[in-house]
Amino acid sequence: MTQTAHIVGKVEFRSGDGPMMPIPEGPVDIELNPTEATLSWMDGEATGAATLPIAEFKRYVSEGAIRLNG
Repeated sequence: MTQTAHIVGKVEFRSGDGPMMPIPEGPVDIELNPTEATLSWMDGEATGAATLPIAEFKRYVSEGAIRLNG
């Protein structure tokens, strides 16, 4: 199920074994499944994507850093 949202606070993800990377504030598309959420966004002319464990995604939503649309 795909839905849209806005990043309105500090949301970070880890790319592989690297450091935590921020997801820029603004609109994102979210694809949910039972274990993870995949977020995709535009950053200028580049696209970005990150996968978060579902518990971490729900925490960001409950803290207000991710605002779901609709």
